[in-house]
This record gives sequence, structure tokens and C-alpha cells, in this order.
Amino acid sequence: MSHDSTAAPDTAARKLSGRRRKEIVAVLLFSGGPIFESSIPLSVFGIDRQDAGVPRYRLLVCAGEDGPLRTTGGLELTAPHGLEAISRAGTVVVPAWRSITSPPPEEALDALRRAHEEGARIVGLCTGAFVLAAAGLLDGRPATTHWMYAPTLAKRYPSVHVDPRELFVDDGDVLTSAGTAAGIDLCLHIVRTDHGNEAAGALARRLVVPPRRSGGQERYLDRSLPEEIGADPLAEVVAWALEHLHEQFDVETLAARAYMSRRTFDRRFRSLTGSAPLQWLITQRVLQAQRLLETSDYSVDEVAGRCGFRSPVALRGHFRRQLGSSPAAYRAAYRARRPQGERQTDPESVAAGSGLGAGPGQPGPGGIGQPGQGGHAAAAHHQDHPVPLQARRTAAASAVGAPGSLDHRDAYVGSRAGLPGQRSGT
Repeated sequence: MSHDSTAAPDTAARKLSGRRRKEIVAVLLFSGGPIFESSIPLSVFGIDRQDAGVPRYRLLVCAGEDGPLRTTGGLELTAPHGLEAISRAGTVVVPAWRSITSPPPEEALDALRRAHEEGARIVGLCTGAFVLAAAGLLDGRPATTHWMYAPTLAKRYPSVHVDPRELFVDDGDVLTSAGTAAGIDLCLHIVRTDHGNEAAGALARRLVVPPRRSGGQERYLDRSLPEEIGADPLAEVVAWALEHLHEQFDVETLAARAYMSRRTFDRRFRSLTGSAPLQWLITQRVLQAQRLLETSDYSVDEVAGRCGFRSPVALRGHFRRQLGSSPAAYRAAYRARRPQGERQTDPESVAAGSGLGAGPGQPGPGGIGQPGQGGHAAAAHHQDHPVPLQARRTAAASAVGAPGSLDHRDAYVGSRAGLPGQRSGT
């Protein structure tokens, strides 16, 4: 779910310095940046659409480093302005950064810091959030980025309150968005903030996109794994956990399997993933429930048992906190979006990466699990569709610190309720 600004008054009321103009938008480009993301603010803010009722911005395309700038497909770009032009902009957009593992040029970071100090609105689209974080502009703030890079952002910049569920986050004078399409959402939001709904709607019609999108990034999450985490020995423990989600175990059990104390395990797990082990485990159970609701006709009670929840009530509570709806409502909405002929039950794909066969009377971990309901059927199901252990481990290890392992908000932003740009109502 995208969130409009609820920024504190001291951030929202900041004024531009005398040499900056609100209507001037500077777009900061770097070599190696993807051309699609880079083109989004160029199209939104750089084309005159006054005939359609869209107020005009003045665009300054600035090179963040010496050119020529090489981009997607080996294309070379020459920006008409350098970093000095940023000093005139009321809004500075960083549409993407070439690598989440390499530091941006210090000169560009200094220019962003000065712009922010002088009241400019700073925007990071997708991996542009890493540039804003490197400049220190996201410290203590809510922010988002592409779900695939959210764990890395949270790990590398622990003072940033990363919310990987949002399409974009508006914190007043600093704004961030998720991936490519979410960059369009945020740019439309900026136009809406500056000039109202009518102007944003007119621009959306020209771009042939919805003026507002509901929902967040949850629907796009998968279980892929950032390369920097995939080789860690802890992935073996994660693989085991995903294969036995229906069984009775808690975080202490996982720590023991890793030959660590609980405290060391927690610290190590957080350092790798940016999230707490317990919240990670809850999230994996919810993701499993989500897949079963999509691909099977099991009742909600049966789904709860097959995913290790202590009761359907526990499933409903965690499911609503993570996905914003009840399991029954989620299934109904999912099926309404898909023609009857396209739906199919695929127990093998659902079983991959986790053991579904809970034996009778097997409660789940740390108050999360429950006795396996329909356990014998699930176990037989699993045996009828065997998945090689190594294949399960490969897929399961992908959940460490990855977008698919995203916890609900607390995993990334702790207990800070009501932060600007975050969803409420957990």
C-alpha cells in the first residue's frame, strides 16, 4: 500500500533557499544506471503537457560523475548539466543506482546533503534509496526500495526504518519508492502533492496508468536470495526450518541446530537478514498459508494446521497483519481475479521448500504452531510428490533475508508505531 505524506510539520514546512525554485526538478544520473528507471522522471517532469492540464516543470538532467554515462544495452549518455545545477532545484531525483554493494561518489552525496539542507525535496526511486541512505538522508526515517533489495538496505543502513511492503513512502522532504512501476506512482504522487488530483489524473491519462494503485509489494514477493547471503552456513538451518514448518520447534531449536546460543543466533540472523528469527518464521508460515489458499481447496482451519499455526485464530491474526486481509477474503479476491479454468491445485509446488505433512498432535513453534489437522493426508501428499532434498534446500535457503522472507513491519522497523509513510492498523 502506498502512503501519502504524513510528515511531521517541521519537515513539511521547510522552505527553499533563495536560489532554489520549486518548479525546477533535477534528475541525477550515474553511469551503469538502468535506462528504464532513469527515464521515468525525465518523462514525467521533462515533457510539456500543459495542453492536457498538467502544470509544467523545468527539468535539469545532471551527471553525478564524469561522463559519458553508460547505461542499459551499452548506450552512452551525455548529461547537459553537472552537479552544480542541483543548486537551483527544488526537487532532486535519484532514479537508480548501479550497484547496491558499491558506494556512490562522495561529490554527489555532498550535493544531495546541501540540497536537503537548503530545503530541497529529495527523491530516491528504486535503488536510488541506497544513494539517499549513503548520504545519511534516510537516518531515522521510514523508507522503501525494491523488495529484492530491502533486506540489504536494512542490513547496510540499520538506522533506516525500511518498510519493504510499500510502493512508495513520503516522509515530507525525503521520498522513496519501490521498483520501476512504483517510480511512476511516486512521481504521480509528487505532481498530486504540488498541483492536486486533477493535474495528477490528467498526467496519468497521458501515461495510460492508474492515477493511484492500491496494495503494496506483497503480491510480488518471492523467495530469491541476495548473493551475499546465499553461501552462509545459516542457510542450512533455514532450509531445515522451511522443510519442517508444520513441526514443533522454536527459535531455540534453530539456534541449537546452528550450534549457537539463542543470543548469538539472534544476532547472527539479524546481521544477515535485517529481521528477527521469530518474525521470519511467522512470515514463512503466512507465505505458506498464502500459497495454500491460492492453490488448494483446504479450509482455513486446515490451512492453519498445515502451516504450523496453533489455531485458525493465530493464522488470521498474523495473516491480517502481513497482508491486510483475512485468509478467507484473500482467497475470495484471488479467485475473483483468476478465471475458473486457470485455477489448479498444485500440491507439489506448494510442498516444495516446506514439509506440509504435520503428524497428529504436533504443535508448532514457540506458541505459533498447532496440532496438525489432517496431518496424515498431508504426509501422504508429501510422499506422493517427493521433492529432492537438495532442491528443497536450494529453494528454501533462498528465503534467508530475501523478499519472500519479509516479516511484517516490526521485522524492519521495530516497534515504532505510526511512522510517516507506514501502514497502520497491525
